Amino acid sequence: MERHQLLIIGGGSAGIAAALGAFEGGLRDILIIERESEYGGILQQCIHNGFGLHTFNEELSGPAYAERYYDLIKDNECIKFMYDTAVIGIEDHTLTVSGKQGLKKIEGDAIVVATGCRERPAGAIGLKGNRCEGVYTAGTAQKYLNKEGFLVGKKVFILGSGDIGLIMARRMTLEGAKVIGVAELQPYSNGLARNIKQCLEDFDIPLYLSHTVEAVHGDSRLESITLIEVDDKLQKIEGSEQEIACDCLLLSVGLIPENTLIERLGVKLDPRTKGAVIDDTYMTSIDGIFACGNALHVHDLVDYVSEEGKKAGKAAAEYVQGIRKQSELIRNVTGDGVSYMIPQSFHKGEDLEFMFRVNRVFKDCSIHISGQGLDKLIRKPGIVPSEMQKVKLKKEELEKLEGELKWEVIA
Repeated sequence: MERHQLLIIGGGSAGIAAALGAFEGGLRDILIIERESEYGGILQQCIHNGFGLHTFNEELSGPAYAERYYDLIKDNECIKFMYDTAVIGIEDHTLTVSGKQGLKKIEGDAIVVATGCRERPAGAIGLKGNRCEGVYTAGTAQKYLNKEGFLVGKKVFILGSGDIGLIMARRMTLEGAKVIGVAELQPYSNGLARNIKQCLEDFDIPLYLSHTVEAVHGDSRLESITLIEVDDKLQKIEGSEQEIACDCLLLSVGLIPENTLIERLGVKLDPRTKGAVIDDTYMTSIDGIFACGNALHVHDLVDYVSEEGKKAGKAAAEYVQGIRKQSELIRNVTGDGVSYMIPQSFHKGEDLEFMFRVNRVFKDCSIHISGQGLDKLIRKPGIVPSEMQKVKLKKEELEKLEGELKWEVIA
């Protein structure tokens, strides 16, 4: 059976960074398995700039960012790619893969899961109406336009104000389509502030907060949608319906970490993130299986994905070489205002960085971190759910902890 020190599932931004981290950590036999025919994952269809500010101190397009990272490993004989190959099963540390070579099994001393995420489709939100042509996820429309040169509609409405929906509002406008508006179920946008400014306000595209699309209308092709307002409990307000003519509806209604493989394996998943439960080494509930990037939780910036991938790769290298943290695990506990925490548990003994999202908009607030021997407040002018928070704590702050560390937001 073919065997390698480290197997990485996915050759996108997280997977490439994980390979680099593993090499720097001492491994010399690393295989990246990628189902597409090229590296980079979703980055290859993201031709807009804005990538790389944190990592390379410059704005790059998606393909340019992917190429920049690929250049760091392409001549490294210790890191190899297996393209056009899908992983269809995991058992212990053995992958079953399907590709041009047919079915085969590959064993690894450790596995890093960097499979990314998928978009929620129309069926996931209970959209009423016929299954007419003209309803697409925003990412699918982006792929058609940027890679195939095909414009999916000329009179467009967008449901969901996530970043990909906002970016496609601008992209469709620049290609000559009329973007009528963007609706958002929440009373706040789920996209980055810079994308609200650059993609909607700069093009006079209206944003309908506390609105959703109730139904689509049309037989063979979409002809119109019904837009409806919702109250503060997200319940539809009868009588607020309005019909809007359009030939295309793009859905930007959330991303879901792609974890079918490890869920079948029995890896414990966090119901809030839909990703694996991990400790500070990015190891999951199964020994030697690591997770990172958008397969772990949905990120704001690709720079953070790469940063996380590199850490996971280094941790996997330590595992393969028999280096394990011995201190007790401390649980992260979420209190009021905090949606989820990454990692869910951690070892003491070194400086650590924690990530979390809030579950609503906060203004003039404090992050409250408390546990045995630690009670800390971090003032913030405001926090929104669309922007991931990162907090670094010194090992001296963590050393007296036992059992758990609680995180909450105080308004």
